[in-house]
Amino acid sequence: MSVYERFPVADLDEQDLQKVQSLEKELRQQRGENIVLIAYDEENGKK
Repeated sequence: MSVYERFPVADLDEQDLQKVQSLEKELRQQRGENIVLIAYDEENGKK
């Protein structure tokens, strides 16, 4: 089973995606590091 099958990308709507991107930006500014948040669909990854 590939990593993509184990951790399928979550299907976020535009508003939720903007929230994640906003938090990424906030964390980058606070930490001075390139922070990337990943949203995955845990339920669909279980097989």
